[in-house]
Amino acid sequence: MSGAADERDRIRAAMNRILTGRPKHSNGALTIVALALEAGVPRNALTQRHLDLKNEFYAKVKERGQPTDAEARLRKQVVRLKELREQDKAELEQLRDDVEGLVRVVNQLTLANWQLRERLSASDPVVHILPVQHRPPRPG
Repeated sequence: MSGAADERDRIRAAMNRILTGRPKHSNGALTIVALALEAGVPRNALTQRHLDLKNEFYAKVKERGQPTDAEARLRKQVVRLKELREQDKAELEQLRDDVEGLVRVVNQLTLANWQLRERLSASDPVVHILPVQHRPPRPG
């Protein structure tokens, strides 16, 4: 038997084992990677030399009416990424609001600092000692 024929036979046998839920050499995922591993052939054997077997495998998977493992994994990832995007959106909105408030405070402090410097640079500066204000404890 030629190498190509033997390879095709191994791929068909591996396809059968995976589709019947009895893999021996792979995790049994409905993917080309698992099929190649199960058949003991390089992945490019399915993506370059035996495209018909790759297409047949995908057709049989599709006939089963189940999404492939890769598709299911990607769908879960899409859901997770959408959730993360919503969280990021809410956090970004909060940060933008915080920035606006901080800019206002910085402007007020800059003005107060400028006024104090003006008073100190006057010919007869008057310095008033302010009462100590108790600060709230720092978080953390």
